[in-house]
Amino acid sequence: MRSYSPDLTPPWKRPGRQAVPEVPAEPDLVVEEVATGYCGAVIGCEAGTVTLEDRFGKRRVFPLAPRGFLLEGSVVTLVRPARSPAAPARTASGSVAVPGTRARVARAGRIYVEGRHDAELVERVWGDDLRIEGVVVEYLEGVDDLPAVVAEFAPGPDARLGVLVDHLVPGSKESRIAASVTGPDVLVVGHPYIDVWAAVKPSSLGIGAWPAVPRGQDWKTGVCRALGWPERTGAAWQHILSRVHSYRDLEPALLGRVEELIDFVTAPPGDGNG
Repeated sequence: MRSYSPDLTPPWKRPGRQAVPEVPAEPDLVVEEVATGYCGAVIGCEAGTVTLEDRFGKRRVFPLAPRGFLLEGSVVTLVRPARSPAAPARTASGSVAVPGTRARVARAGRIYVEGRHDAELVERVWGDDLRIEGVVVEYLEGVDDLPAVVAEFAPGPDARLGVLVDHLVPGSKESRIAASVTGPDVLVVGHPYIDVWAAVKPSSLGIGAWPAVPRGQDWKTGVCRALGWPERTGAAWQHILSRVHSYRDLEPALLGRVEELIDFVTAPPGDGNG
């Protein structure tokens, strides 16, 4: 009669056994747990355990025991994967965040936008960047006041003025006013939308597109009416603004112009567009 050893430990778990490779338990790695024969793909790995999912979608959790798994028929020790370096935090504008940085003392230069909604949208997305750069954003209450504002501001190389104008298209009233004030220390740029509301992507609001509003009708009121919103434009704007979380919620035609203004106002003297 054959004599059997009382040691029922599998050979690969016995003392003095040959060393086996350590394999990171990366997602989708298919292994077999030696004690149960359970075969599945790695879907998670926490401290000391690994979760496997079999081809039927059933999941089980196993300890990361030495020599505890088979990989393509060979014994391995699963280990927790090394953590990848965390991606740098980003501001809402997409810039790399600088934790703990204090706001810079306000520059002499300024950025002006047409109205309060424009200012709130710029603050929503670029506020962190503007505070680090020390750039103050103010609003005009209408582009008609722009020549007087520029004259009073008296821009110079150390105090540049950037202006964002709604509906800046060739032949418009806005384009004529912009041309009258543009100079080496004044940069006027604009987006093509009749109102800054439309610079928010419709998809961010869950609508297919911004509605067409008949000429002669107040655009914001017409938008509320067409979308079935209460005709309270202030409340509508707060709803729109609440759906803006980062630059991804804005149209490129606005993004590029604001970035251009920030670069212009913060450039060292002699590096402007003039």
